Amino acid sequence: MPLFLTFALTLLLAVTWTAARMVFSLYALSLGAQPFAVGMLAVMFNLFPLLLSWPIGTLSDRLGPRLPLTLSIISGAIGLVTPYFVHELAALYAAAALVGLSFALYLVNVQNLVGLLSAPEKRAQNFSTFSLLGSASNFIGPLIGGFAIDHAGHADACLVIVTLSVLSAALLLCWGHRLPGGKRKRDAPAAPMLALLADRSLWPMLITSSLVKLGTDLFQFYLPIYGHQIGLTASAVGAVLATLAAAQFTVRFVLPRLIERLGEDRLLANAFYCAAAGFMLVPFAGNTVMLAAVAFLFGIGMGVGQPITTILLFSRSAEGRSGETLGLRLTVNNLMRAAGPALFGFIASALGLFPVFCINALMMGIGGLLSRRKNRR
Repeated sequence: MPLFLTFALTLLLAVTWTAARMVFSLYALSLGAQPFAVGMLAVMFNLFPLLLSWPIGTLSDRLGPRLPLTLSIISGAIGLVTPYFVHELAALYAAAALVGLSFALYLVNVQNLVGLLSAPEKRAQNFSTFSLLGSASNFIGPLIGGFAIDHAGHADACLVIVTLSVLSAALLLCWGHRLPGGKRKRDAPAAPMLALLADRSLWPMLITSSLVKLGTDLFQFYLPIYGHQIGLTASAVGAVLATLAAAQFTVRFVLPRLIERLGEDRLLANAFYCAAAGFMLVPFAGNTVMLAAVAFLFGIGMGVGQPITTILLFSRSAEGRSGETLGLRLTVNNLMRAAGPALFGFIASALGLFPVFCINALMMGIGGLLSRRKNRR
C-alpha cells in the first residue's frame, strides 16, 4: 500500500506541476508578456527547487516524507489559486514560486520513497514505473491545461488544476500514516554538500542529469511560445506537448532492454543526438502535425536520461542519506534550469526563437559527444 500511495501522489502532484507550467506560460502571454518575461517565469518555477532541494532531502532523511508532502500540497494549492484572484504578471511570478516550492517538496520525497520501499531486485522496475508516471503526467497535464484554458479561460484553468491538490490531500490524510518515517538519527552528523560534491564518481551522473532536465525544460517552455507565434490554439499546443510525453512514456517501457543492448553511456549519447535533431527541426515545423512529430522525436531522445541517473544515484548513496543525495541532484539540475530560461529568454527577446533552438541543439550535441567519450573510456 505505501508504494501504491507513493505512485498515486507522484501522478497527481506531477500533473499539477506540468499543467501549471503550461497554463502560467500562456496566461503570461495573454497578459502581454514578452519572451524574456516568460523566461523569468520559468526562473521563478525553479527558484525554490534550486535553493531548497538539498535541505529538503536532508529533512526527509531525518523526519520522513509525510510533513514535506503535506507542505507541498498546501504550497501548490495557494500558488494555483493566486492567479485566479489577481490577474497580473506579478501574481503569476509569486504563484510560480509557490508551485516551484511544492515541486521541490514533493519530488525529493517521492523519489526517495520509491527507493526506500523497493527491494534491491525490484528497484529498477519500480523506478521505471516512477518514470512512466512522470511521462504520463507530461501527457495529462498539458491536455488538462489546454482544454481548461480554451473552455474556461486562463484564470479558471488555475482553479481546475487545484482540484488535483485537493485529491492529493485526501489521499495523504487517509493513508499517509503508512509511509515510512525518517531513517537517519537526529544526532547523526550531517555531511556538508561540498563533501558530496568531492565524490568525483557522482559528477558524470550530475552533469548528464542536468543536461537532460535543462534540455527537456527549455523544449517544453519555448515550444508553446513558438506555437503561439505560428497561430496554434492552446489545445493544439497541449496536444503537441502531450505527444512529447507519449514518446517518453513509450521509450521507458523498453528502457531495460535498451540498456542491456546498448549500455548506459552509449544509450545516453544516442538520446542526446535525438534531442539535438528535435531542437533543430522545431523552426521548420509550421503546423500541429509536423510539430507533434518533432516533439515525439525529442521525447524518444530525452525519455531515458532521468530514470538512469536516478537509479544510479540512489544505489550509490550512503546509508540513511539517499534523500540528501537525490536532493543534491535536484539542486544541480535546478541550478541549470534557473539560469537557462533567463539566458535563453534574453536571447529570444533580442534575436528571436531560431537562435534559441539552434543553441540548444548544439548543447544536446555536446552532451552526446561527452557521453560517447565516456563510453570509450
